[in-house]
Amino acid sequence: MRVLVTGGAGFIGSIVADRLLCDGHSVTVLDNLSKGRKQAVPGKAEFVLADTGDGPALDRIFAAGRFDAVMHFAAFIEAGESMVSPELYFENNTAKTLTLLRAMLRHRVLRLVFSSTAAVYGDPTRLPIGEDDPLQPTNPYGESKLMVERMLAWFHEAHGLGYASLRYFNAAGATAGRGEMHRPETHLIPLVLQAALGEREAISIYGTDYPTKDGTCIRDYIHIDDLATAHLLALEALARSENPQLIFNLGSGSGFSVREIIDVAGRVTGRKIPVVEAPRRPGDSAVLIASSEKIKRELSWQPQHSDIDAIVRSAWEWHSTHPVRSGR
Repeated sequence: MRVLVTGGAGFIGSIVADRLLCDGHSVTVLDNLSKGRKQAVPGKAEFVLADTGDGPALDRIFAAGRFDAVMHFAAFIEAGESMVSPELYFENNTAKTLTLLRAMLRHRVLRLVFSSTAAVYGDPTRLPIGEDDPLQPTNPYGESKLMVERMLAWFHEAHGLGYASLRYFNAAGATAGRGEMHRPETHLIPLVLQAALGEREAISIYGTDYPTKDGTCIRDYIHIDDLATAHLLALEALARSENPQLIFNLGSGSGFSVREIIDVAGRVTGRKIPVVEAPRRPGDSAVLIASSEKIKRELSWQPQHSDIDAIVRSAWEWHSTHPVRSGR
């Protein structure tokens, strides 16, 4: 298929774009490079510097590309920042996605794989979290993604849009050629590894009084390669059906606390990780663990990299050869 990948210069988007190319698809990456890196875009992909909120630019891209599907990764993803500047998230994540959807309709592209988030659940009512559980975001980031999911449901009803909304838990790890590097970095595993490399003085633990086994937040980590496989399976499912409406959690089904991740990183790197305790951040949930049984059952997805030591080790191998200070 001919696939437009928005946000394809970012961590997840670039790895999925690479996997699409390896599977024989034609890929065009659209990214405004506000967060992504041009060097992360796979060499065989066509790259277009543009914004998902630019309707005329989207019309030109869709007219030239004649796409069969869109994979939409372009978004702001920092829950803490969204609590301070919610307007940025509703504009970038929600309003610009509406502009993208309108362009898709104008050009009759009716297949979309959407990068959603576990943040749509907020504080869960049970664990592990299932796709039918209440959707009660505790931060504007999660709300901005949930608003898109609601739009998708109505576009499905009114226009026959076939879509797969993939609710990620914590994407982590690295492939041989690509790893996690955000600007600024706020994700736990890369921050811990930066501390191990001496690129930051210490790793901050935000909140030590949560109702968890050691007082720190617990999260479910999924290897980026398993995440990419799920995207390809979702795309294949969209191609098989007229206008499917698919919603899947993507996680490992296991949870690890902040302190446990720091301990794993110390074990993997063989280095002492300096730690600073800090107050809770607004909008953080105590525990987020996924049930991914639905996608396993319906799309035969089988994660291959669930061991947390292996996930952190793959990230360490990448970060130790791509130090932040070198700019690579």
